[in-house]
Amino acid sequence: MSDPQASSASEESFISHLVELRDRLLRSLIAVGVVFGVLCIYPGPGQIYDFLAAPLTAALPEGTKMVAIGVITPFMVPLKVTAMVAFLVALPFILYQAWAFVAPGLYAHERRLGLPLIISSTLLFLLGMAFCYYFVFGQVFSFITSFAPKSITPAPDIEAYLSFVMTMFIAFGLAFEVPVALVVLVKLGVVDVAKLKEWRPYFIVGAFVVAAIVTPPDVVSQLALAIPMCLLYEIGILAARFVSPRVKGEGGEQSSSSS
Repeated sequence: MSDPQASSASEESFISHLVELRDRLLRSLIAVGVVFGVLCIYPGPGQIYDFLAAPLTAALPEGTKMVAIGVITPFMVPLKVTAMVAFLVALPFILYQAWAFVAPGLYAHERRLGLPLIISSTLLFLLGMAFCYYFVFGQVFSFITSFAPKSITPAPDIEAYLSFVMTMFIAFGLAFEVPVALVVLVKLGVVDVAKLKEWRPYFIVGAFVVAAIVTPPDVVSQLALAIPMCLLYEIGILAARFVSPRVKGEGGEQSSSSS
């Protein structure tokens, strides 16, 4: 008799979790939609794309503009950029919805560590994008333009530029997550601080290899990605010193204490 009741209760709990997940996803989509609508009104997709393209247009020869090859490209690309900006603006609300969904199922010590990790990883990702936009783009585009033959006039396509920018933003955003990754690994007991110090030379080599793969084939952008990754690795080691590894059976103790 108890089995059907337990099965029914488990099914109801699963359905309630699905409903809650649906509601929180819906709220997140609505938040992105509202921000997207506001950005379309002011400052407008055109102005947002102009801001994104500013590092490249500043490096192009005077009077040169970017081109749009596709018929609807001048309309679609600025909208894509606006949608990306809307997602970034609404990201704190989206992360809050995700945290509110998973937090009730976490132990107290996991909640204490989880929220700072979410905040710090978000800030580091945005910091990586900002570093890429304000420092790397200007250096890279000036370096590339200086090598262009005088017999040609550079006129990059706006869709190709957007693809390049997205790749670079993701690469630098993920690279700036190195400290968070190290803290999580130490907390989970996968590695310790001594092992991270031992791996330092291998990480430096790996950082330059990754930079050579994901960035354009120029020394400036490769150094601009590899050097911050090495510095962030050192910051991650320092931060990991303040994290105590998870003790075996810690979850069970938390579970029994909560019950």
